[in-house]
Amino acid sequence: MRHDLSVGILAGGKSSRMGTDKALIRIGNERIINRISKELGSFSEIIVSAGGNRAYEELGFRTVYDEHADIGPIEGIRQVLLSAKEEYVFICAADMPFISSKLVEYMAGYISSDYDCYVIADEDHIHPLCAIYKKSALPVIEELIAHKKYRLREIFSRIATKYISLDNTVFDKKTVRNINTREERWEAQKPLVFCVSGYSDSGKTGLIERLINEFIEDGMSVGVIKHDGHDAFSDLPGSDTDRFKGAGAKSTAVFSDKRYSYSCASKTDPDALIRMMSSSEDPPDVIIIEGLKDSAYPKVEVIRKEICDQSVCQKESLICIATDCISPQSVNVPVFAPDDAKGIFLCVKNYFKKEIG
Repeated sequence: MRHDLSVGILAGGKSSRMGTDKALIRIGNERIINRISKELGSFSEIIVSAGGNRAYEELGFRTVYDEHADIGPIEGIRQVLLSAKEEYVFICAADMPFISSKLVEYMAGYISSDYDCYVIADEDHIHPLCAIYKKSALPVIEELIAHKKYRLREIFSRIATKYISLDNTVFDKKTVRNINTREERWEAQKPLVFCVSGYSDSGKTGLIERLINEFIEDGMSVGVIKHDGHDAFSDLPGSDTDRFKGAGAKSTAVFSDKRYSYSCASKTDPDALIRMMSSSEDPPDVIIIEGLKDSAYPKVEVIRKEICDQSVCQKESLICIATDCISPQSVNVPVFAPDDAKGIFLCVKNYFKKEIG
């Protein structure tokens, strides 16, 4: 028997470890709250428990707010159950970007008259924010709140609860993973990283500029890292940061209301810069590295006959070649004209199609 479900997304937490509202950060090119609502949109309705945050209402979500402030998710569950039109409500946290409607349907298959709650459990944790609650749980929840008992496991000890083992399903732990910190966000979905490589003056910078526009038009944000093999870059002479370095500062930073720049006189590597860029408050979906033709990163090689008329990159690392002098028949990768940014973009996107989804 199929049961209609309401869905409640709990977004009223403080996000203190992330430092910003977790539900509104992006995984890929989409906010987590939008990913969840899209994935679970086939169910009867979606209600967002927002604590006291009005942002979700402004984004168009049906929103409920806490009556009892600062008591944790138990109040969010209460408000969703009070407002839901269906007898059964699937509750999840707003920081679960990989939740699956298939998992929810699987859980709903256990619904019977024997239980008031159906909660996912794995070998490490019980997941009270990945559970189906029946409205009959409301009196128990309200009683617990009245007695200032806010732990969700108190609910399970007082109502008939079915624990559904995740380990016995086809779903892995990523499905119920919470994204609490920037490091966890990094691990959840690392950016797409590739190089645009070739000799100096081959046209790498111009191609990167055009590729940036292509990615942006496709709804993806871009970061760029430039490798300077000649160590010829520096802060402008006479600038304040140049004077600070002259006085002995190891690192300097300058910022305004719109941007900032950070410089450190120490050795680093591309992986460290990628991680730093990806751990920022608004990380890019794609990172393009200019240079590193000898690296193992996937790369677009730029070849101009005035500079060099043959490929010098590792063959196994090539995505494609942008060139005015090499024929497609002479190599085993796609070949494009140097100004064919659209074709190169589509080739790169196809290369990363599993990661892009």
